[in-house]
Amino acid sequence: MPSRRIEELLETVFTEREEGRDQAASVLRHAGVAHAPDAGRADLEALAADGLLRLDGAGVALTPSGESRARDVVRRHRLTERLFKDLLAVSESTMEDQACELEHILSPEATESVCTLLGHPPTCPHGRPIPPGACCAAFQNTVRPLVTGLRHFELGATGRIVFIAPKFHDRMDRLAALGVIPGSELRLHQRSPSYVIEIGETTIALDPEIAGEIFVKPVERR
Repeated sequence: MPSRRIEELLETVFTEREEGRDQAASVLRHAGVAHAPDAGRADLEALAADGLLRLDGAGVALTPSGESRARDVVRRHRLTERLFKDLLAVSESTMEDQACELEHILSPEATESVCTLLGHPPTCPHGRPIPPGACCAAFQNTVRPLVTGLRHFELGATGRIVFIAPKFHDRMDRLAALGVIPGSELRLHQRSPSYVIEIGETTIALDPEIAGEIFVKPVERR
């Protein structure tokens, strides 16, 4: 079976599990929507024979080796979604098309570089978790202390947004429309009853829950 087809099927098992589904029929149905339109039970049996899946009647699950491979492709896909959404500001359809291509060709080194460039984002533009890599662990141990949740940011200080981790993915679009995006500089003016920030010439009031999803790094003024 071609490597790309294997990865598409493993990715689908992984994402179906995130949605609470572990049935082979559901995996094949969702894999067929865009990735492997002619996928069938024989494909899953082939992956099981290769030690990547376990089939138990109608159920399907990843083996440890399948989990590792699926996790890697999901990580590449969601990081490239962030790359095209946050840095290149392309349309949703272009973002998805490019992510589906790059998830199969990015090397481990390139993947770590993209993750570092984006500031080790915890979620994709749809709010789904991005599996962390080795670079993320190093970031947590060395750089992350410099990054502060907006709720704990110093009042009156200026910071640059490093990443946003929304609980609901539609929040990202609403924040983006206000100019609250990674890379933007803000000043925190108020914490109560709502968080008030200034970005450019715009003053924005944020619910405390949303403020807790915005992470910033202090910017020193000379």
